[in-house]
Amino acid sequence: KGKGKGPQGKRITLKMAKNSIRVSFSGRRRLDLSKMGITTFPKCILELADVEELDLSRNMLKKIPNTIEKFQNLLWLDLHSNQLDELPKEIGTLQNLTFLNICNNKLTTESLPQELNLLKNLKTLNLGLNCLETVPTTFGTLRELVDLGLFDNALTTIPKSVKNLPKIEKMNVKRNPLRELEQPEEEIDTIKRIETLYLVEEKDLCSSCLKICKGERDELHKLEDMTPSSSKELSFPLLLTPNSSAKDNQEEWRVR
Repeated sequence: KGKGKGPQGKRITLKMAKNSIRVSFSGRRRLDLSKMGITTFPKCILELADVEELDLSRNMLKKIPNTIEKFQNLLWLDLHSNQLDELPKEIGTLQNLTFLNICNNKLTTESLPQELNLLKNLKTLNLGLNCLETVPTTFGTLRELVDLGLFDNALTTIPKSVKNLPKIEKMNVKRNPLRELEQPEEEIDTIKRIETLYLVEEKDLCSSCLKICKGERDELHKLEDMTPSSSKELSFPLLLTPNSSAKDNQEEWRVR
């Protein structure tokens, strides 16, 4: 009963795991256990802890054990689309990691271990589709970060230490209630802009439409009266006269 998909999920044997190792063009060995229906971290894969890449994405994992520290050669770790609500602090010992994807889980800011800040070689960190309310300011120590995914969380601000990361090229913050994204909308001119203008003669309007139009026109005149305007009309007589001094040097200011 332990084998196959039961309440415990699929049981991974060492033989299955060995058969799931793929070698990339760059010669890295990837242990690919994605989409296997796994609910608990398979202990047997600790015997394959010398792989450079580990893919446990698209499973039903709720916990990653502290034994993850055995995978000291890891450069690439993909845990996206699981049920993770915490990460072990031992993840910070994987000092060679350049890629970490923990997108689409149930992580909160509190459940992110401080030890993530120790991953000094991280270039890609994906935390999208989680339950983060803030980004730790200490992420500012991840100086090699190039790509940071923070989309679909509950973030209201991004700390300056993270915005100012020296190598960051891509930061996806879409679908967050960010205050800095809302501000420009609030500052939009409150005067309604007319999209389309129709010109008609009074005789072509019925009495009720005419009344509405006149009411709108009166409102517009009131608005004009309230708007301060300069007392003098600006006038440039020299530009209109035949002997205009602007004529001689018009080639200089003509828009080419």
